[in-house]
Amino acid sequence: MKDVSVIMINYNSSKFTLECIAAVETQTTDTIDYEIIVVDNNSELEDYQHLHQHFPNKPHIKLHRSTVNTGFGGGNMFGAQYADSKYLLFLNNDTLLQNDCLDILFRYMETTPTVGVATAQNYNEHGQYVACIDHFKGIRKLLFGRSLLEKLWPKNHPRRKQQYTQPVAANTVNGAFMFFRTEVFAKVGGFDNNIFLYFEEMDICYRLIQLGYSSVLVPEAKVLHYQGKSIGSSKAIDRESFLSYLYVLQKNYSWFKYQFIRNYYLITFLAKPKKWKLYVVAFRGADLSQSLKQKQEIRYFL
Repeated sequence: MKDVSVIMINYNSSKFTLECIAAVETQTTDTIDYEIIVVDNNSELEDYQHLHQHFPNKPHIKLHRSTVNTGFGGGNMFGAQYADSKYLLFLNNDTLLQNDCLDILFRYMETTPTVGVATAQNYNEHGQYVACIDHFKGIRKLLFGRSLLEKLWPKNHPRRKQQYTQPVAANTVNGAFMFFRTEVFAKVGGFDNNIFLYFEEMDICYRLIQLGYSSVLVPEAKVLHYQGKSIGSSKAIDRESFLSYLYVLQKNYSWFKYQFIRNYYLITFLAKPKKWKLYVVAFRGADLSQSLKQKQEIRYFL
């Protein structure tokens, strides 16, 4: 069994994937026995061929291809089945390790058994600090906003925009870098495959809390994250994100909380023309039959 399995997804972004792999190799010292597992999530043929042709020919770096795009959670669960390690790092392919994150997080997790998942401090491509912890998006967050939450309940809502020098627990951590204790990841059931994109971290961190585990930022570990490069943005992606949010609410919150939040959006969207594209999603609720996941097709490359 290895110390850490690094799992990353490639979807039409092989350039970022190859750079991410190189950064892991460059920054990781010999103190950690690790492997890298790359899942190609049914990219276009040209991108997959580029990845395959330039993929490192090393025994600890492996490439597996899915014949269907299973989304973030599904792709990571696909990769996790090949892992054999004490810890799992689910790493976005548009990130670059800036220091020996694997060793830092390994040492931290070894001494803090109540932590289920940890993340690194994020910076964007311009070297600017990026918040990488957040609060659950429930009723209080909608009504009060992040800033007031942090003032009224600072113990449970640490300041997102503050740069920390010591580990800090939060409701949820950045999904671009999630370092799990493997036994806890298995205990919590892993990522929910019903979620195609977005809010996977809110869902799994909520479930971790129910089991008595915390989610923590360890600022000593640092990564550069090209914001949104691995997925991009579009109206379809925006709708998918909101649908995932409603699904996570319905799954984890009470019926009253779910309905309150859904109706809150039905009312507030009326006054926000830019949000009208999401009105139908709010009206339907957590209707996963409308998810992009249902539109994916199996493609074989011979």
